[in-house]
Amino acid sequence: MTTLKLDQFLPYRLSIVSNRVSAAVASTYQALFGLKIPEWRLVAIIAESEGATQQALGLATRMDKVTVSRAAATLVERGLVERKPNANDQRSHLLTLTDAGWTLYESVAPKALELEARVFAGFSAAEIKSFRAMLDRLESSAAPFDAERA
Repeated sequence: MTTLKLDQFLPYRLSIVSNRVSAAVASTYQALFGLKIPEWRLVAIIAESEGATQQALGLATRMDKVTVSRAAATLVERGLVERKPNANDQRSHLLTLTDAGWTLYESVAPKALELEARVFAGFSAAEIKSFRAMLDRLESSAAPFDAERA
């Protein structure tokens, strides 16, 4: 009989680590900027892409439509994001950062990098590079399973 040892099962461990890191980051973002993780993810993706549709945000963040919709609505309500007509598709809107959204992004981004540095403080540059490469490979190897669900 094969026994599953959950504490050694990689998908479980990745989930636990992700949840721990996300919880630490979430409490900081909430306390300092009044942002939840989904809201910050949208702000960051919009900033990097200079505007995106909700569908594109869902694909980029791997969050479900409801989470993206709620986060986008909150950001619009707070005046951090605005909806603009999408010249490429009249059925959707582009979400772009307002001046207040850019100001927020410019405040949060350095804090995000600082938190990342704290998480990786005990790792060498080579270990971090190797870890990033392994994450890329894991993501690529999991992609076919993700496509099966779509």
